Amino acid sequence: MRILIMGGTRFIGVHLTRMLTAQEHDVVLFNRGNQPIPVGIAKQIEGDRTDPLQIQEKLAGEHFDAIFDNNGRELSDTQPLVEMFKGQVKHFVYVSSAGVYQKSEQMPHREGDPVDPQSRHRGKFETESYLAAQGIPFTAIRPVYIYGPQNYNDLEAWFFDRIIRDRPIPIPGNGTHLTQWGHVQDLAAAMSAVLGNPRAIGQTYNVSGDRYVTFDGLARACALAVGKDPDALKLVHYQPKQFDFGKRKPFPMRVQHFFADIHKVQKDLYWRPEFDLVSGLKNSFQNDYGAGDRSKAEVDFSMDDAILG
Repeated sequence: MRILIMGGTRFIGVHLTRMLTAQEHDVVLFNRGNQPIPVGIAKQIEGDRTDPLQIQEKLAGEHFDAIFDNNGRELSDTQPLVEMFKGQVKHFVYVSSAGVYQKSEQMPHREGDPVDPQSRHRGKFETESYLAAQGIPFTAIRPVYIYGPQNYNDLEAWFFDRIIRDRPIPIPGNGTHLTQWGHVQDLAAAMSAVLGNPRAIGQTYNVSGDRYVTFDGLARACALAVGKDPDALKLVHYQPKQFDFGKRKPFPMRVQHFFADIHKVQKDLYWRPEFDLVSGLKNSFQNDYGAGDRSKAEVDFSMDDAILG
């Protein structure tokens, strides 16, 4: 297949691109050209996807069997692509988010659950709805929290920063909120399994790890990943409402139960996560955090200090 990936040079796109080129697909990237391109890419087209005129001009005359839209956040990001390639592309794979779900007392989130119209991810659900209305052969992927090598969001790195420096770890609430992390390589494998699969057309899939974990459990799993004694961690619980940090985030996750049912993608695509949480964190630490400069960098712990004080 000749495949267009929107992005492709950061995090999800890097892992997906490696997987698709290994399967001998002809992969074309569309991005701003600010990052090195992965090995094996057939072509890179430089442009700004937020400018519809650039989409039209730079993709004119191109033909693709499939499109992976990895970084569209608003409907306006994706609509020009659909208008241009509707009726031509055989599969449009859209990376949405489990953040679209409305907060619920009944968990885990399932694909048919209500969405939150006030969510900061509402543009993702609007795009899903648009794709369905257009009749384009699409599949929407809803990851929960994604971790792994080249993660540009402070997720596992937030814990690693504190653990390797033997600092106390401030955790909101009582540490028992349940959440769910999925390794980026497993996400890429699920996206690859979607490609060209008739069972996936018109479907939405939650994709993440197959276990849920508490906030305290995450800290201990990260300790195991870096070779520290999890029982020696000093976990400090606090109530977020007692502090005013403005728009800064003292903790990298939403302080609520947040996890999703992944049985549908397992059943339809015969997909299983390769990584359990600890092995995935070891993979991230050894191939990214521990191998780079982050472990030696100066980190701003001012919010931690305010909490601990």
